Amino acid sequence: MTTPLAAQRNQTLTGVVKVWGGRLFNFIRRRVGTDEDAEDVMQDVWHQLSAQPEIEAIGQLSSWLYEVARNRIVDRVRKSRETLVEDLAPRDEDGESLGLDQFLVSEDTPEGLYLNRMFWENLSEALEQLPPEQRYVFVENELEGRALRELAQESGENIKTLIYRKGAAVKALRHRLADLYAAFSEYME
Repeated sequence: MTTPLAAQRNQTLTGVVKVWGGRLFNFIRRRVGTDEDAEDVMQDVWHQLSAQPEIEAIGQLSSWLYEVARNRIVDRVRKSRETLVEDLAPRDEDGESLGLDQFLVSEDTPEGLYLNRMFWENLSEALEQLPPEQRYVFVENELEGRALRELAQESGENIKTLIYRKGAAVKALRHRLADLYAAFSEYME
């Protein structure tokens, strides 16, 4: 038997989903690889909302929903173990990429496991520091493997703008991860 308070809570949740569901899904979909990924993130957002003891106590519900969605998207990137492109890898004296395969180490040893975990944690932190537009282009193109042309068509942005944003992201990430690369280099020697 449902209490009047529980019924009111369910009605509030249903109303929130009706009002914000479509817009929130579109926001998430633009930042993840597939509709299925977007649905997974949406489910996480609704689950977290339903776990809140008092929905009415949330000051700005829309801001809260979008912030939770952003956090879930970042969590997905953190968990992603896909190979990064060589753009992120440092360059040698001739400007040639040293390759990300030199950045990651064998996971056969405790040190290798530690260094790889440290790499992914540092990359996630560095990605969080990027402006959202740069992070979006970098993650979608490099981690999700989506073409810049596809992103330009989807977002309505000029492809040159996306190329610029990705370049700025790569530069910032390369700078931010330079010390980590030095630690990997010492380990590899």
